[in-house]
Amino acid sequence: MNLGIISYNYYESGIKGVKDLGLDYVEFCINEEAEKFLKEVPNLKNNLVKYSVKVASIGRWGTTRIDKNGLVLEELEVSYRLIDACETLGAPVFVCGCNYVDELSYYDNLTLAIKYFKALIDYASPKGVKIAVYNCRWNNFICTDETWRIVLGHLPELGIKYDPSHCVYDGGNYLEEINKWGERFYHFHLKGSLYINNQRVDDPPAGLDMTNWPAVMGLLYAKGYQGILSIEPHSSTWTGELGAKGVEYTINYFKQLIF
Repeated sequence: MNLGIISYNYYESGIKGVKDLGLDYVEFCINEEAEKFLKEVPNLKNNLVKYSVKVASIGRWGTTRIDKNGLVLEELEVSYRLIDACETLGAPVFVCGCNYVDELSYYDNLTLAIKYFKALIDYASPKGVKIAVYNCRWNNFICTDETWRIVLGHLPELGIKYDPSHCVYDGGNYLEEINKWGERFYHFHLKGSLYINNQRVDDPPAGLDMTNWPAVMGLLYAKGYQGILSIEPHSSTWTGELGAKGVEYTINYFKQLIF
């Protein structure tokens, strides 16, 4: 396993910033302004080489992939182009989700989700890119044991991008999920969570939260996970200088758990 970090800065200063942290991997989340990112890919590729940084994954969160008429072809095309960017930049994983359509039955939603992910897998596989569904609930319903059993059961090539905090905030058992599904993890987020009296308090730096990270790491080793552990700063408290110190703390904390 190796450490990386999410960056929304895909220009030279952002890549240099990753390297200055002592990290060799970066993740890009392209939720908006996909065209802006795609136009920057040639320059980004050069800057990655310049600073010896690799792309761990490219992801797209929150968009509408299916509707009552079927696959949203415009969004599918954007996903294809981001998979092309994965190939160009050497990113091994494309991360996405699938929304739920209220006008359709549960069965029809699952059928369309499978169709959507199958289209991505068919497009990405020849390019050496794997598809992972995120376990975030943001416009995504393929995020629980029940839906994983159906969709991942039907698509053995589909993996999971896992973040324990989403399970915590949903009232679940993240250690149980990792134990059951860890072999299907393609990418992993390090994000802290504080959930007290059934209320989300803050997302502090991983290692300064209530997650049992040593047990998480023990399970990841047991499941043979060899991917990237991607740090996700995600707190309105930990910003600016304090946020920078928090990232540094997380890096030093997890270095003790990576062997």
